[in-house]
Amino acid sequence: MTTQAARFLLVEDDDSHALLFTRVLERSPIAKTLDRVGDGVEALAYLRREGSYADRPVPDVVFLDLKLPKLDGLEALERIKSDAALKKIPIVMLTTSDAETDRARAYEHHVNSYVVKPADFEQFQRLVQDLGFYWGVWNRRSQ
Repeated sequence: MTTQAARFLLVEDDDSHALLFTRVLERSPIAKTLDRVGDGVEALAYLRREGSYADRPVPDVVFLDLKLPKLDGLEALERIKSDAALKKIPIVMLTTSDAETDRARAYEHHVNSYVVKPADFEQFQRLVQDLGFYWGVWNRRSQ
């Protein structure tokens, strides 16, 4: 069975977290493309294909950090899920926050998954590999 490469968007302001995520995912054997933006405002522009993102295809999944400058992850999530053209895009909240209030608010705004980044490098590496396989191979994307 031939599958189309998965398109991922990482919304992450922390360069070290983004670098780790990118390096681990690049080593994964799954067919994928990965773009990154650094805040919630850029994420919305990317998803709406505005400005310099006009030629970008809609990603298959968005990995969204919670604590972002300009527009935080929860506000970005709320705007994405309330936009008829974007609401079907799966959003994975990928954050260091294990606070029940953050999880509850994310699920109230229809996040598809809430994942806490482990502090341990090997666990983080395994998490990114697993996320890549799940969303890039096992999950059946809408056409």
